[in-house]
This record gives sequence, C-alpha cells and structure tokens, in this order.
Amino acid sequence: MKREEFVELLKQKVLNKNLVNHCLAVEAIMCQLAEYFNEDVEKWGLTGLLHDIDYENTKDNPEKHGLESIDILANYDLPEEMLNAIKCHNEMLGFERKTLLDKALFCTDQLSGLIVASTLVLPSKKINDLTVESILKKFKEKSFAKGAKRENILLCETELNLKLDEFVGLALKAMQKINNEIGL
Repeated sequence: MKREEFVELLKQKVLNKNLVNHCLAVEAIMCQLAEYFNEDVEKWGLTGLLHDIDYENTKDNPEKHGLESIDILANYDLPEEMLNAIKCHNEMLGFERKTLLDKALFCTDQLSGLIVASTLVLPSKKINDLTVESILKKFKEKSFAKGAKRENILLCETELNLKLDEFVGLALKAMQKINNEIGL
C-alpha cells in the first residue's frame, strides 16, 4: 500500500479530525527525524502516521492501545520494527524501547501535542508564527498542556542524543511544512 492508502485507512478507523491531525503531525516529525538520523523516511513516517490507528477503539481501555493497532495492521505486511514501535509508544504495555525508531516515536508523540497547544495560544493561531523559544517557555510551565508528558519529551536527550531545543526545532520545522494539512 502507498501512503495515501494508509491515510485513508487511518481516516476510516479514526473519525476525530484532531486525532487524525495529530497522526499527520507525528508522521511529519518522524520523517524529519528519519532524515536527520539517515533512516528510512517512509518507514518512520508510516510508523508515526499509524501509531494511534486504534485510539478511538481503545481510549476507554488504554492497556489495549497499540495492541489493537497491531491487529488492524496485521494484513498489511508491515515491518516488525514498525509494529514494535507502535506497541512501545504506549508505556502502559511495558514493552522495552530498543530501537531508535521505538525511542523516536515515544518522544515525538508527546511533543506534537505541546506544539499544537503552543500554536493555539498565539494571537494568530498560526504555527508559522511559533518559535522554538516560545515552545521551550511553555515546556517549563507545568500547568500548560498538562497532557503532554514532559518527561517523555525530555528523553530525547538520552534516548535520541538530541538536546531539547534541537529536538523541538526539528519537530517544529516538520509541522510547519504541513501547516495547511493539519489546520495550523
């Protein structure tokens, strides 16, 4: 299947437009990280795109989130590394993050939400007006975007060997590239 077909599959399984936009944002960041680390951009992007494909089915049973994704994707002959990363991004499942892909998805998932929230408090509500400095300032405000787990984002420094400002910069750049697609 091509990316467009996976986007359609995602939209069939995920009806919430904000969640679809989240998946598109995570895909964009994962592609940016794959380029940075000289990894397979398509594989990393699809991992980000599909990581929450089961979320609407599992939101009331978070201990199943990620596992149902594997069932949904079973017939698509995706690399095991992608499926493992999707399972690993839900820390409730207790899977060890072993690969760079696992670690990147885990950190990226939370950062995308912080970037969206930081955008929405701007007067313009436009991601192109957002700066790394502004995101880092919001990062320090514990009451801002409480759902974005700072400790997961901060693992970029130990698990990805990226300083926080560098990680945020890569993610912001990626999301700015798709601003129209994600409505920001």
